Amino acid sequence: MDHHYDPQQTNDYMQPEEDWDRDLLLDPAWEKQQRKENFDGSQKRLQLFKRVHASSGPKGNLAVISLATPEESLDLYSKLKACSRPCIAEACQTLFHTPAQQETCHTGESKQFSAGSTFTAWCNSHLRKAGTQIENIEEDFRDGLKLMLLLEVISGERLAKPERGKMRVHKISNVNKALDFIASKGVKLVSIGAEEIVDGNVKMTLGMIWTIILRFAIQDISVEETSAKEGLLLWCQRKTAPYKNVNIQNFHISWKDGLGFCALIHRHRPELIDYGKLRKDDPLTNLNTAFDVAEKYLDIPKMLDAEDIIGTLRPDEKAIMTYVSCYYHAFSGAQKAETAANRICKVLAVNQENEQLMEDYEKLASDLLEWIRRTIPWLENRAPENTMQAMQQKLEDFRDYRRLHKPPKVQEKCQLEINFNTLQTKLRLSNRPAFMPSEGKMVSDINNAWGGLEQAEKGYEEWLLNEIRRLERLDHLAEKFRQKASIHESWTDGKEAMLQQKDYETATLSEIKALLKKHEAFESDLAAHQDRVEQIAAIAQELNELDYYDSPSVNARCQKICDQWDNLGALTQKRREALERTEKLLETIDQLYLEYAKRAAPFNNWMEGAMEDLQDTFIVHTIEEIQGLTTAHEQFKATLPDADKERQAILGIHNEVSKIVQTYHVNMAGTNPYTTITPQEINGKWEHVRQLVPRRDQALMEEHARQQQNERLRKQFGAQANVIGPWIQTKMEEIGRISIEMHGTLEDQLNHLRQYEKSIVNYKPKIDQLEGDHQQIQEALIFDNKHTNYTMELTHTADEKEALLSKQITLAVRITYFATSSTFDPVF
Repeated sequence: MDHHYDPQQTNDYMQPEEDWDRDLLLDPAWEKQQRKENFDGSQKRLQLFKRVHASSGPKGNLAVISLATPEESLDLYSKLKACSRPCIAEACQTLFHTPAQQETCHTGESKQFSAGSTFTAWCNSHLRKAGTQIENIEEDFRDGLKLMLLLEVISGERLAKPERGKMRVHKISNVNKALDFIASKGVKLVSIGAEEIVDGNVKMTLGMIWTIILRFAIQDISVEETSAKEGLLLWCQRKTAPYKNVNIQNFHISWKDGLGFCALIHRHRPELIDYGKLRKDDPLTNLNTAFDVAEKYLDIPKMLDAEDIIGTLRPDEKAIMTYVSCYYHAFSGAQKAETAANRICKVLAVNQENEQLMEDYEKLASDLLEWIRRTIPWLENRAPENTMQAMQQKLEDFRDYRRLHKPPKVQEKCQLEINFNTLQTKLRLSNRPAFMPSEGKMVSDINNAWGGLEQAEKGYEEWLLNEIRRLERLDHLAEKFRQKASIHESWTDGKEAMLQQKDYETATLSEIKALLKKHEAFESDLAAHQDRVEQIAAIAQELNELDYYDSPSVNARCQKICDQWDNLGALTQKRREALERTEKLLETIDQLYLEYAKRAAPFNNWMEGAMEDLQDTFIVHTIEEIQGLTTAHEQFKATLPDADKERQAILGIHNEVSKIVQTYHVNMAGTNPYTTITPQEINGKWEHVRQLVPRRDQALMEEHARQQQNERLRKQFGAQANVIGPWIQTKMEEIGRISIEMHGTLEDQLNHLRQYEKSIVNYKPKIDQLEGDHQQIQEALIFDNKHTNYTMELTHTADEKEALLSKQITLAVRITYFATSSTFDPVF
């Protein structure tokens, strides 16, 4: 199955090889030379283990176990524990003192944890040179990518290209490549397979890392014909020998008090630690001081934990060795460099006299050739500068070159030829071979290089002067461009905002006409500035053709001006269209307003008159008058449909204005300038008129009924009055004659009067009835009656006559009484 490399994967082991400079990841302090493989200690321990069964005492077993590595000790422990021989069991009990220690040795968890943290820090101290690190040693090496990178960094060699897939087979392939590389360095990996590493086997992973540390950090240590662990231990003993309270015998308990670490640092860098202030009874401070100083000043990462070291009966030997090896490499590099320097000095001291002249020649020739090599490109460089100041500086530098720099080199060239001839003479006189300078440093080579220098110098000054003239022209054009651009930008400042104003939306018709005049003036001003914009564009084009250094900014500014100019033109046209459209709409609205005012005013007057007439109090006395009012009211009602049509037409005019306003989003600044009559007023008055009409109908109907009742009263009164009136007049005439023409005796006259009185009294109910009808007429405020010419004055006169008649009768009775008595006196 093919797996293609994805450059976007962040977890890939490396970038493609053509893009990855591996040499940048290597630590220059590591030795690239590989030494011959030392004696295989693991094989020796295995052979000793095979002979352990032949031993009869516990000491032999202890010796074998003590020679084994911690991983081998665990394996030996499990095998020896299963053995039935008492001596071997006793040896196991002696070596592993307590049940807790036996369990720890059986599982290996405590040491694995201690070594794991140290190994992680050691790995990160190298991986950080490649810009990465690990967090979990048994997990981060499972895919083999960082394991291969670690081996490349510490070995300085390239490994095979890793697999880029994420499947288990790819991971196993990568780990196998790393293990094959370790094996190629002469290391035999016992029971460590790629599958265990990929599966995250902690024991195997730590064993593999320890093997790497032994091979690349400890095996190459050599002190006084001892190497690896013994050499490192001897180095520590030699370096700490002068220090009190320091006795390095191993890589576990000898380091618990921390003084050993501090002594190593103080021996090589005494300024970093005040050793005299350290106390043996304060191991925590000593350890932390050493770890902190090593991390801060020696670039040795903190691989150990002080509290773990103090709290452990026997610190992990691998962890201590790993950490101490870092001290060795940190300090031994400087010592090796010093030794190499001393050897070089000795060699130079032997050959100094014979080679001094050669070196002087080589140095002088190299310096002169180097100066020529640097100067020729400078003289041949025709790249123009961007500013006049920089170009004038170039001219000044060229003049300094001719005046200050070149003359000493001419002398050096002459001196070089003299030295060469002198050296050849001395060598010939000393019977030594002639001096042959390095390739390219012969006198002829120097002369050829000098000729090239002279050739490059020609025309350089003329080119500089021409460039200065060109820059003067460019500066003039650039300044002209800036001035015109600034003037134009100052003129256009605020113009876009002005053209984008929506002031016409709330303007009146007269204000719109004023805005149009103002806009026409602006358009004239805009057209006048067209020439300046064209000049700015022409200057920018010329600056581009002359290769002006700041052409991008000029082009950007010119483009901005042109874009702004185009935008101004578009905005100007848009504003003109908006003003003209608004003017047309406002003119239409104005015409509608005028028509509305012309029709609304008379209609309003009509409604006001109608309301006045409908609310007018009418006074009528006859049914003809009320009928006339009713007829007139009916005629008014007949005009209401036409009036309503007129009202609808007037409101339609106003609705047309509203429709225009809503359709074209016209913001009306005010109301109708031709009238104050609003549609609301018209509707209100019209509604009032409609309400008054039925009221008027009701009033007329009521009045008509009242007049009919009055007419009935008139007819009833007239019919009675036309009967009673003549009777009263006849009776009045008769009474009048009776009072004048008195015939017969008094008694006859009295009887005759009593008969009249009786007839009058008998007629009295009719008169009273007439009086009641008259009373009703008066209450109805009826002042005339066409049905009779008689009024109640006649009845009142009749009453007076009746009263007179009663008086006459009374008088006649008295006269008759006195006439029949003896005392009657006929004289009144």
